[in-house]
Amino acid sequence: MTGSAADGVQSVARALLGAWRDEASIDAAPLAGLLKTAEDGYAVQERVARESGWFDRAVPQHWKSGGPTRESVLTHAGLPPRRVWSSPADASGAHFNLRLIEAEVALRLARDVSPAQAAALSHEEAASLVDAMCVSIEIVDSRWREARTAPALLKLADLQSHGALVLGAWRPFEARDWSRQACVVRIGNAQPKSFAGTHSLGDPAWLLPLWLRHATRQGATVPQGTVVTTGTWCGMLEAHQGDLVRVEFEGIGEAEVQL
Repeated sequence: MTGSAADGVQSVARALLGAWRDEASIDAAPLAGLLKTAEDGYAVQERVARESGWFDRAVPQHWKSGGPTRESVLTHAGLPPRRVWSSPADASGAHFNLRLIEAEVALRLARDVSPAQAAALSHEEAASLVDAMCVSIEIVDSRWREARTAPALLKLADLQSHGALVLGAWRPFEARDWSRQACVVRIGNAQPKSFAGTHSLGDPAWLLPLWLRHATRQGATVPQGTVVTTGTWCGMLEAHQGDLVRVEFEGIGEAEVQL
């Protein structure tokens, strides 16, 4: 990393550390040009995590990963353990700058995956690494005041706009017709919203090779039991403090969180 890139990473990391500490949102505009590559964004993630003391292991236990299409570059973020909760969760006392809801399916690794195994893994083989799945709710939040319109690299640096992750009950992973998978999202008193076959990658397990190559890129093995949530089936739905959010996936289970 060049001196100017390192300076940019340091400046963005310092701003995000302050936002996390103060439970505040900050302006993205003055920092918009400081990150030049995705690796800069990941370097910010790692610096914020290290200085915040989030992880006591080489590879975080919980991750978010995904992208809008199979042709796009997927993004990844290790998630702070203090913002990963079991369903039913009570988030009424937690700070959020905004509350956007993504209905997702999380996957759990059945065994350790080394860098060499990740490098050789095909999309067709990926599902064999998973022993369990559950319904998950990703609460999208942002430390940037611009939130939705902040530059992509600043969103990436900010844990790809992570707020919190709620995990439902685990059940054995099985082959499914994901093109017909149905889910229902209920937020407060709003009309429930139904979706079917709407996962952007067509199959949540499709991203496993790309995520695992990212997670092992510095030489660490990803341990058995590591969890990745795999992208939204419902886009981002607006919620507010006081709302009860409930997500149900037919044949998989449910999760809920009180905001």
